[in-house]
Parts: sequence; C-alpha cells; structure tokens
Amino acid sequence: MRETARPRETVRIRDLARRIEAATPAGRDRAVDGLRAVAILGVVLGHWLVTAIVADSGTLRAASPLLYQPGLTPVSWVFQTLAVFFLVGGQMGAKSYDGARARGVTYRRWLRARLARLFRPVAAVLTVWAVAAGALLGSGASLLTVHTLLKLVLSPLWFLLVYAALTAATPLVARLHPLWPLAVVLHVDLVRFGFDGPAWLGWINLAAGWLVPYCLGAAWGRGRLRGRTAGWVLLTGGAVVTAGLVLFGGYPAAMVGVPGAAISNLNPPTLAAVTFGLAQCGAALLLRGPLRRVLARPVVWAVVALVNLAAMTVFLWHQTAMMAVSVTTLRLAGPQTGLHTVPDGPGWVLARLCWLPVFAGAMLICWAAFHAYEAGRPRKGGGGVVRGGGPGAGGGSRIVREGRPGQQAQQARHVEQRSV
Repeated sequence: MRETARPRETVRIRDLARRIEAATPAGRDRAVDGLRAVAILGVVLGHWLVTAIVADSGTLRAASPLLYQPGLTPVSWVFQTLAVFFLVGGQMGAKSYDGARARGVTYRRWLRARLARLFRPVAAVLTVWAVAAGALLGSGASLLTVHTLLKLVLSPLWFLLVYAALTAATPLVARLHPLWPLAVVLHVDLVRFGFDGPAWLGWINLAAGWLVPYCLGAAWGRGRLRGRTAGWVLLTGGAVVTAGLVLFGGYPAAMVGVPGAAISNLNPPTLAAVTFGLAQCGAALLLRGPLRRVLARPVVWAVVALVNLAAMTVFLWHQTAMMAVSVTTLRLAGPQTGLHTVPDGPGWVLARLCWLPVFAGAMLICWAAFHAYEAGRPRKGGGGVVRGGGPGAGGGSRIVREGRPGQQAQQARHVEQRSV
C-alpha cells in the first residue's frame, strides 16, 4: 500500500508542476519571484533562529543568542534579507505603475488596489491577537508575558507601513537616484554618532534607508541595471564599506537588533545596514541569470510559485507559529532546551535547529486557517481567484492559482496587463 501511495503522490506533484508551468507566461521573469521567495524565507528563518523566548519565574521574556554567543553574528548576514524585499518591491512597483498608466488607470485606483493586497490580511492578525491577549490576561498571564508576545508578533508590521509609504511614493521614487536617500542616511548617522545628535533623528533612516534599495528596484523595473557591472559594483562596494564601518566606524557587526546592545543596525537602520543592503542587492542582481536557469525546471518553479502565493501569510504568521509552539509546549511539558531556556551555548543552537520543523508545522496550520485573507475573493467575470502573494506580488500568482493550460494565452494577457 505504501509503495502504491508514493507513486501516486509523485504523480500528483508532477501534475501540479506541469499545470503551473503551462499556466505561466513565457515572458515572466522568474528570477524576481525567486528573489522574493529567498527574501521571505530568510526573514522567517532569521526570526526563528535569533529570537528566543525565555521562561523566567512564571513570565516570558525575549532574548537573542547573538547577545550570548557573538560567534553566531554571521547568521544575521545570511538571513537579514530585507533589502532584497525592497529591491524586488521597487522593481514590481515601477512596472505596475507604468503598466497602470499605459492602461489609463488612475494613480488613486492603482494605489488602492495595491494597499488592499497588503493590509487585508493584517486585519486577521490584529483580530486574533486582540482576542489572544485578552484570553492570556484573563487566564492569569503577566503583563510582561503578554507584552513580550505582542511585541514579537506586531513589531514586524513596521515593514508593511514603510513598504506602503514607499509604494505610495512610487511615481516620485521612480525618478529618484539611490544616492540621494543614501546621502540622507550618511548625514543622519554623522549627526547622531559624530556630533552626539538626538537619538530620534535616526528614525529618518527608517524611510531613507529602505528607499535606497527601493530606488534600485525601480531603476531595474524601468529597464536599467541590465548588465552584471552594476551588480558587481554594488556587491563589492557595499561589502567593503560595510566592513570598514564595522571595523573602524564603531558599528555593530550584527545586522539585526540585539537586546542590550548600545547600537542597533536595524532599529532604526544605520549606514552600515544600508551599505550591507547594497551588497545584498548586488548579489541579487548577479543571481538573476542562475535563478532563471534553475527556475526553468517545472518542479522547482512550482515550489517558488507556491511560496510566493503564501508569502504574506507566512510573513504575518511565522512569529505566531513560533510562539504557539513555545506557549503550548511550556504548559504541557514545562521548559524545554532551545525553546524556553537562555540561548547561551551550542546546546541551545542544536536544540533550536530541531525545533524548526515543529515551527514549520505550526506555520502550515496558520496558513491553512488564514491564507484565504491573502488570496482574496473571486472576481466576477475574472475566471479565477484574485491573485495572492506577499508584498510586491502580482498577477502571476493568479495564473498559478488557476493552473489551467487551456487558458494559458488568455491568462498570460491578464498577467501582463496586471503585472505588478
């Protein structure tokens, strides 16, 4: 029976991959989808690896293994992929706006459609956690515990607010050279750290810092940055400058926030975080060719397409999945290594790696419960389900969701018209 079941599952997977392949327009740049999938998975794995929830005297508090084990700092270099998010977002935003203008769609209508895709799933997260917070307080949980959980689940939402602001500014951003916002970041840090300026000044970088990769993405979407020269310049220049800032400028080596650290590279973004992001953008541009070749394989492309369909749900619920596992396990079995203990040694790291599949399973449950908010509702006369996907997702998600080879030509036209 098992031998029969396995071939059936294999046939189903291959059939799904073939349908997705047949329904994908020939002109779609799969490298963009591949980079977006890498970015979302980097964020998820980064949070799951460098965020610890420590059970301490009946309360839960947040901690980071980077504070106790500085040797793990390179983990933040690999999994802090927000610059790639904004690069892809700028590319898709510029293409979407240009396509909307060509079809006579007004700016207001274009922006309303894009923001609806961003914020519709957020309502579900806020509602669930409002109820959960009340239930936790009612069951006797401490204010510190509830604050810790809410902060972990809600703090990533800053990304959506910044992304929405940059999306709204796309018509202006598309004409802006990335050096201008980079200069703003440089001067803000110079005043903050060189002349002991006020700390609040750093929050200007929250917009200016992520505007740099967004502008690069807009240039990419407008047909620039086609060669490999730009990628190599960004990669080498960004890496060298970042190394100099860390070694000689006093910036921390970790590219994520570390509790207790005097300076955070991410909260708000510093010049080191922005130059590191430039290096990431350069690497992403250089990976376009290899990604296109790899994603030409139907099964690999199907995996990337499905990840993009679930991107927004994964982004919004991955912290909830981790916390659900942590809280449930604590109540049923007590404190567990790698889940509730101080992350101060290699044993914690090994145990946390073993917990990752459990987090992924909880994430699948969250996806099953809430992905409908990302998918949207069927459109009348549209012949299918409204496209899903995370920030920057486009009509290609819709075509994958239908997956009908017989309608490939018609769907391809829809995707090109609705390309984001």
